[in-house]
Amino acid sequence: MIPTPFYLIDEARLLENMRKIAFLREASGAKALLALKCFATWSAFDIMRPHMDGTTSSSLFELRLGHEKFGKETHAYSVAWSDREIDEACGYADKIIFNTVGQLQRFEAQSAEIRRGVRLNPRFSTSGFDLADPARPFSRLGEWDISKLLAVGDLISGVMIHYNCENRDFSLFDQQLSRIEEEFAPLLQRLDWVSLGGGIHFTGEGYPIEALAERLRKFSDRFGVQVYLEPGEAAITQSTTLEVSVLDLLDNGKQIAIVDSSIEAHMLDLLIYRETAKLPQEGDHHYQIAGKSCLAGDVFGDARFPVPLRVGDRISVRDAAGYTMVKKNWFNGVQMPSIAIRRADGAIDLIREFSYEDYASSLS
Repeated sequence: MIPTPFYLIDEARLLENMRKIAFLREASGAKALLALKCFATWSAFDIMRPHMDGTTSSSLFELRLGHEKFGKETHAYSVAWSDREIDEACGYADKIIFNTVGQLQRFEAQSAEIRRGVRLNPRFSTSGFDLADPARPFSRLGEWDISKLLAVGDLISGVMIHYNCENRDFSLFDQQLSRIEEEFAPLLQRLDWVSLGGGIHFTGEGYPIEALAERLRKFSDRFGVQVYLEPGEAAITQSTTLEVSVLDLLDNGKQIAIVDSSIEAHMLDLLIYRETAKLPQEGDHHYQIAGKSCLAGDVFGDARFPVPLRVGDRISVRDAAGYTMVKKNWFNGVQMPSIAIRRADGAIDLIREFSYEDYASSLS
């Protein structure tokens, strides 16, 4: 048995998402790029590569990782490229996407040999979190003035539009895409490609993926563009668990189980967005599952079990791939979870363990 804590990637579940992505690519003509900001565990790339067209990145290091470990097409985006990054970025990228017209013009000469784009901010989104809303007031993420974009139309061949966030509502996606078509038609009809970003929950249960495929093809045909999608969570949803063990039990007015993991260190998005982990919910025995760090609010959430918990029991935290391994940290020096893959035949491969030396070398 692999000592906890560890992230367990299930190849069979991951392949379910990959098959949906492959269907959508075939039915719509759209290309799919893995969003490395969500999931960059490159030991799983061999599973994903046959079903996707490449990667999209948000920094130079992500870009290089996608180029070296995934291969295929690489899209390079950054909120702001620096002088010392731009040449290396252009060396790795098939397309480079600038956040502003100012950055496009500043690095016009350096990027002349690859295809260029600009981030388009439509000024609306599906995000329910102000923290993550790219269309929030005074957003720094992209340009919205179509006159500015048309003025540099000869320098770009496409745009990236990221405005969905865990959007499970196809009707809302359809409505907002129609709005983009009408408001930005003079620009869209001049382009060769359009990335509609990520955040479309098309691998979720019950999502009308056929309708999405038809809608994407209609958009592509109307403007004569190659459509790109940038699935992050959609690519890896429900594929991974965080396996933890109970270290202690106490009752301070509520039954509490302390485990050998931490949300601040291993599932930071739960803390940032004040959400709860996906924990077991079957049975009459209620517990609050809490982390082992010294942060008072290090709580995974409430769970139910069919029998009372005991020290040493293992708990699986579901849907633990997105924005976890890319954000894990050494807060409190808590043991970093190992990474393992359960293969389709049931065998489990331990891919990586982390040691004190990894902790010490991350400091100075």
